[in-house]
Amino acid sequence: MHCGIESTWGREVSRDIASFIRTVPDYPKPGILFRDVTGLLEDPLGLRMAVDLIVHRYLISALDVVAGIEARGFIFGSAIAYELGLGFVPIRKAGKLPGDVISVEYDLEYGSDTLEMHTAAIRPGARVLLLDDLIATGGTAVAAIELIERVEGRVTDAAFVVDLPDLGGADRLRARGCSVFALCEFEGD
Repeated sequence: MHCGIESTWGREVSRDIASFIRTVPDYPKPGILFRDVTGLLEDPLGLRMAVDLIVHRYLISALDVVAGIEARGFIFGSAIAYELGLGFVPIRKAGKLPGDVISVEYDLEYGSDTLEMHTAAIRPGARVLLLDDLIATGGTAVAAIELIERVEGRVTDAAFVVDLPDLGGADRLRARGCSVFALCEFEGD
């Protein structure tokens, strides 16, 4: 486990945040080490620390909107959007949004899925902060970026509670020109 914050205080907080993350072996299928953020969400101090650290990172950034990936990206993303004084755009699984939507099918580390977003949710040229609880292979985040780019938005930054750097997802986002921030990292998958 490594932390994503640079100050001494930040490293201590990141270690504390990592202590809330439970590892569940063989979920959702054999061979996967699932990093569960539920303990962080259940603890009022843990949740506040996570939200405050991400908000602090982007407080003076030139962002226009926050987009969160279903489902835990909604929890962190809406709180962060509120604190930053920005709107929130939900990126959902197929069939969950009414009205005009665009969709993208993508591969996960353990299957495939589809994401959707309202066609008018993000204005052309908008600078977007993308939020989710975890980045692994990056398939879900890249799909969300593709949706946002299709409506001419620009994901300048992506933030996560957990990064699994050995799986390369954060590097995939960086290769697309997106700055990536995570509160903590876990080695391995």
